Amino acid sequence: MAFIGKTLPEFKLDAYDPQKDDFITVSSEDLKGKWTVLLFYPADFTFVCPTELEDLQDNYAALKDLGAEVYGVSVDTHFVHKAWHDNSDRISKLEYPLISDSNKDLTRELDILDETGKAQRATFVIDPENVIQTVEINADGIGRKANVNINKVKAGKYVAEHPGEACPAKWEEEGDDILTPGLDLVGKL
Repeated sequence: MAFIGKTLPEFKLDAYDPQKDDFITVSSEDLKGKWTVLLFYPADFTFVCPTELEDLQDNYAALKDLGAEVYGVSVDTHFVHKAWHDNSDRISKLEYPLISDSNKDLTRELDILDETGKAQRATFVIDPENVIQTVEINADGIGRKANVNINKVKAGKYVAEHPGEACPAKWEEEGDDILTPGLDLVGKL
């Protein structure tokens, strides 16, 4: 399935919010108006997943400074998310909500439900109109590096604010070299 440029499917799901230490509902409507990083992972109480979620927490402040919100998503229930938060040193550090897609509808609609019934290791960066701008999907044993999402959000914001311009490889900040695709660049890069 081609994701880029598609609108995130509508959803309304239960979640555990560690900042409130309470259960909340998160919907696709809640994501509108800000950049969002959705980090899907296979399961709570596993091995690679807590390292990824902790790494995302380590980069959470930088993403928030960019105006982005972060959510972890798995097919575990919100009750299991709470239990994991209460029993894992790594997960107890989290400040961002963990969404439960226990009915597997969102995971299925995004075509990231694996043959065992778990979410694949997928990251979606979504713009303020809920349009998917980047997708990363890794094999189950390959953990993701969360700080790349900072650059993806920065580049996405830059391109959205500067139509007709593009961010080349290794672009990191406004002021770095950008590209204005056109005939004058053909064969010169």
